[in-house]
Amino acid sequence: MLRYALRRIVLMIPVLFGIMTVVFILLKLIPGDPAIALAGEKASVAQVDAARRAFGLDQPLPLQYLSFLKSAATLDFGLSLRTHQPIAGELRQFLGATLELSLAALLISLLVGIPVGVIAATHRGSTLDYGTMILALVGISTPVFWAGIVGIYIFSFRLGLFPIGGILDSGIDLQHITYGYVVDSLLTGNWAALQSSLHHLLLPAIVLSTIPMAIVARLTRSSMLEVLGQDYLRTARAKGLTERFVVVRHALKNALIPIVTAVGLQFGSLLSGAFLTETVFGRPGIGRYVVQAITARDYPVIQATVMVTAVAFVVINLIVDLVYAAIDPRIHYG
Repeated sequence: MLRYALRRIVLMIPVLFGIMTVVFILLKLIPGDPAIALAGEKASVAQVDAARRAFGLDQPLPLQYLSFLKSAATLDFGLSLRTHQPIAGELRQFLGATLELSLAALLISLLVGIPVGVIAATHRGSTLDYGTMILALVGISTPVFWAGIVGIYIFSFRLGLFPIGGILDSGIDLQHITYGYVVDSLLTGNWAALQSSLHHLLLPAIVLSTIPMAIVARLTRSSMLEVLGQDYLRTARAKGLTERFVVVRHALKNALIPIVTAVGLQFGSLLSGAFLTETVFGRPGIGRYVVQAITARDYPVIQATVMVTAVAFVVINLIVDLVYAAIDPRIHYG
């Protein structure tokens, strides 16, 4: 397995190289001059030229591309055209909050989606089965930004159960270590910040989890239906094992392979969905950061954000492949 993991890590290099190349080309094809956005719409020609020279935008495209590759390889993405701050430091500051939101949404989708799928499969053809699958279809069809707006209106504005936006209550200070607010609250023992961060995190995480939760539920149901009719489950029942033990210990474990695959694929969707969710809920994360960068035509920030997201997605898929062997002993990597 170690050789397989090393081989996959080596193969990640051309994949990331291709992603960076495509992103660089597409950003250069977008209409508009970032130097004008940087200097201001009312800036003179001399001010625009000065801004272009200051950030290397006057260099030929091949030199700009090589400079971008060098900065990506050294994890030094340079300065933001909008804030004039190091991009690597800003990414570190915002990435923790985004990963925390995505992982919380993933956890909710698994804790709800898998049991719902198992219940639907074990009650196939019943009203419970049809009802849960209809709800799953609604969840898949609902855009994240619309669900966020509806959730804010109902649970925050009308019922007052959750904050309308933000990430911490005003007046609460938190020492940052990972820039994940829940994690940093635990690491520093700041229980007031922990309660506040969880209160602000729950509604955005539920909204973000609706689509992956529905996908996991539907996939769990279909995978369980394939497994429940196998001969080894009839043998387990003939041995006198309880139905719950048969379903959980034997059927579900063998049905997890496609579910794990879906989880790995959904992680990328969670990151992209987090961008919209953070914008709707006003959470300081990669989402709001990149939206502001797009508005200001801050190309270095956009390139760095896409690269970091691509690396996270590739690493998650590598972990998923390695988890296969832990779930099913029949799988071996040569």
